Amino acid sequence: MASRDSDLVFQSYGRCCNKDQFFIDFYEQFMSSSPSIKARFDSVDMKQQRHLLRNGIMQLVLHSRGMSDSKLRDLAKSHSRTGYDINPAWYDYWLDALMATVKRHDPQYSDDTQRAWRSAIMPGINIIRGGY
Repeated sequence: MASRDSDLVFQSYGRCCNKDQFFIDFYEQFMSSSPSIKARFDSVDMKQQRHLLRNGIMQLVLHSRGMSDSKLRDLAKSHSRTGYDINPAWYDYWLDALMATVKRHDPQYSDDTQRAWRSAIMPGINIIRGGY
């Protein structure tokens, strides 16, 4: 059953993701977090990466609304030390970059919106991070 937080996040994400600039701005924010993170994207097709991000965020949102965690477990496996080897600490940078980008793109953003996002998607992020 969807909670109030997941409803707010679903609506907020809808307001944000209807323009590609949201995803472009996210990666600018995220890559500015750390030289190590920026280096990971040196040879990446960013158009494809933005598509993957769009889907990944949606999986987090859908999980918060009661969908199975199977897609998130697949992400956990692909991002694990035997996959892309994504440092678990980077998820904090990722979430901070996402929140900064949502704040910039959601005209209805508020402190409640930020709290709802963090509350709703943290369990899914922990699934991905936990697969390391």
